[in-house]
Amino acid sequence: MKKLSFLFVVLILAACNSNQNQQQIETEVVVKLVSPDFSPDSAFAYTKAQVDFGPRIPSTSAHAKCAAYLVQKFKSFGANVTVQEAPAKTYDGKTHRLKNIIAAFNPEKTQRVLVSAHWDARPFSDQDPDSSMRSKPFDAANDGASGVAVMLEMARQIQLKAPNVGVDFVLWDIEDYGQANDETPNETTWCIGSQYWSKNLHQKNYKPLYAINLDMVGGGNAQFTQDEISRKYAPAIVKKVWDIGNEIGYSAYFINVTSGSLIDDHFWVNQAGIPCVDIIHYADASGFYINWHTQLDNLNNIDRNTLKAVGQTILETIYREN
Repeated sequence: MKKLSFLFVVLILAACNSNQNQQQIETEVVVKLVSPDFSPDSAFAYTKAQVDFGPRIPSTSAHAKCAAYLVQKFKSFGANVTVQEAPAKTYDGKTHRLKNIIAAFNPEKTQRVLVSAHWDARPFSDQDPDSSMRSKPFDAANDGASGVAVMLEMARQIQLKAPNVGVDFVLWDIEDYGQANDETPNETTWCIGSQYWSKNLHQKNYKPLYAINLDMVGGGNAQFTQDEISRKYAPAIVKKVWDIGNEIGYSAYFINVTSGSLIDDHFWVNQAGIPCVDIIHYADASGFYINWHTQLDNLNNIDRNTLKAVGQTILETIYREN
């Protein structure tokens, strides 16, 4: 009986030690976060605010109203906001007024990080499984609005607690108006806003430490692979961002899997001599986000968990900079 009692006491002590160890591990994870807490609910609300304007197609009322909203919102968070405007022609021969929205936090700091995403919507859902819907516009909740929403929530947090480095947000316009099956070198019918910016930097001799581009960062069960362009031009930044994402608990999203060459806005940022990585829902086997360029790219398919994983990882990356 004494032996059984002794064994019972040992088991209780072992269980207590196990619980203490688990608490220590959980505490250590929390302590490692030097960034403020990214709110997925807030990011979701910013996604909805954009979608509520309707599809943000260049040269439409929804596009103009959303631009005014984004400028006002970044200003309300204390950013210095400028709009880079220029005439732009799309592959279908139409002429538009390009509007790249640029928001700078702590502009006096020479050490800076650039975060970008496109804010326009594709004019038609040409990948929809229903062929009768392919000429119709869609909400572009994930493909556009989600990346901008993450940036807005980051901006809100930066206003409350400034990092050691300056942060610039650039919202690309007319990214998603490209020609399907574009066979031009570097698919130049796409990414018109970032192409223009790369040749006309908004600031003379602009040279941030690095840049992070966001594209389709709000879909359910998203997985962000390491594309060839990011690995070619910014391997150290790929490692930095993906390692931090894994370290703080988002290994299911920031997977250590490589993927092929992908022309996105980050390609043109790299052409400007700024190392830039792309966080995009894409894999060689399955392609882009399942609702990419379809009517189902709507608010119902935005996942707060994905917004949280991306937003917290980028904030943590920035706040660890000295």
